[in-house]
Amino acid sequence: MPKMKSHRGAAKRFKKTGSGKISRQKANKQHILTKKTTKRKRSLRQDSLISDADEPRVRKMLPYL
Repeated sequence: MPKMKSHRGAAKRFKKTGSGKISRQKANKQHILTKKTTKRKRSLRQDSLISDADEPRVRKMLPYL
């Protein structure tokens, strides 16, 4: 049986943590940054984990993650 293909768009957006959970970048950090406070922009730098509801969908898109 051939290897399954990863969803390439998802592969660029998610990565696995050491404990096996899936992390993602936070939104709203690309443009229109002048009106956002420094505190808000600083908090958007940290990665966060995907929600439990989205995890099965992401794991299906990335079979080898």
